[in-house]
Amino acid sequence: MLLCLLFSLAAGDELGLTNIKLSNHNGRGLAPCEPAVTISPLNRDHIVVGAIPDKVYVTRDGGKNWSRHKLKSKYGVWGDPALVTDTRGHVYYFHLANPPRSKAGKNGRLERIVCQKSTDGGKTWKGAGYVGYRTPRDQDKEWADVDPRTNTIYVTWTEFDEYGSKDPQCHSRILFAKTSDGGETWSKDTVLSKQLGNCRDDDATAEGAVPAVGPDGTVYVAWSLREVIYFNRSHDSGETWLPEEKAIAKQPGGWDFKIPGLRRCNGLPTLVCDRSGKAFNGSLYLSWSDQRAGKHDTDVYLKISRDGGETWLPTQRVNDDMSGVHQFLSWPAVDQVTGNLYVVFYDRRNYTNQRTDVFLAWSVDGGKTFTNQRISRQSFYPKAKTFFGDYSNIAARDGRIVPVWTRVDDAKTSVWAAIIEHGDLENKK
Repeated sequence: MLLCLLFSLAAGDELGLTNIKLSNHNGRGLAPCEPAVTISPLNRDHIVVGAIPDKVYVTRDGGKNWSRHKLKSKYGVWGDPALVTDTRGHVYYFHLANPPRSKAGKNGRLERIVCQKSTDGGKTWKGAGYVGYRTPRDQDKEWADVDPRTNTIYVTWTEFDEYGSKDPQCHSRILFAKTSDGGETWSKDTVLSKQLGNCRDDDATAEGAVPAVGPDGTVYVAWSLREVIYFNRSHDSGETWLPEEKAIAKQPGGWDFKIPGLRRCNGLPTLVCDRSGKAFNGSLYLSWSDQRAGKHDTDVYLKISRDGGETWLPTQRVNDDMSGVHQFLSWPAVDQVTGNLYVVFYDRRNYTNQRTDVFLAWSVDGGKTFTNQRISRQSFYPKAKTFFGDYSNIAARDGRIVPVWTRVDDAKTSVWAAIIEHGDLENKK
């Protein structure tokens, strides 16, 4: 099925952007949200987007036309889509399981992390194995990255002894696994976190693990727990790690906080690394949000390391407004050709209520300074009764930036994208 649904209202059109509506809720099944995006390193016109619960959208012409597909798996397909593309153009789609009849504890939808692989650019998919099948424990919130030197894929996620349990003896931890043969075989699951969290899915839960591969193959991971962001790394492809995770940033108020109009919201950290070979090659960029300025003023923050995580520069704010309102659900991306850094986030700087825009911030000087720009052409007004999802996402390649996000209209979610050229951003500064 081909679709090309364009949204071109006049508001917020400083860049002349076209917003592309990829999916909306038809009233059946789980509403679309939590989009993830990947751009092929072989062809920047080839873009694949995933969304809850089983949706795939593919364009091969830079966003002019899109095909729509659905994932299937013998383990079932549920939420938390995460996508990566290796140097052969093979696309990997990670998601939670949803088996029809599970005996894996009380949360069958969390019994493992499933990986599916497409060798035809996203048109068809086949199982590429799974990680985290450790019954009766529950697995959740995975993410992945690829080492372009070897095409080794690294995955990190949270394991719960029992998701949602208030039992103080139930714990959460960060796990890691990898595949070096395109998903044919997977390593044994490895625990990265010494400090255990609870299982309530709140700030005292260890969550938000995102891996990032450095130019020399070093694997970095960051996550949040009890108002602190932690970090670990491996110099040998995940075989050995630091003996204990390092605390690298404070997150006052924690990662679990309230945003009006959202059923729940988080400021979980996301980590990326510059592999471009340009001026800031090897730099680590850590983005998150918190409410250190107060419960009515959420901001997006950034921390940078130039030495592989040994030391970190002072925390800086990414959003440049002075409005004292909410900016939230940020995600960074590095263009691995140019070295430019981009951060997408939701923003309410233009309003005094729950009305929300999508903003892009970008830096051409290694995160020292940022320019902010609204990229959604019309605001939306979320309401807490509608599940909004836990993240937006962004990818960048060779001067092309593709943010993807969720919006809510009439209590229904839809998934959107924009295709942005860096030259257009600079021309409008």
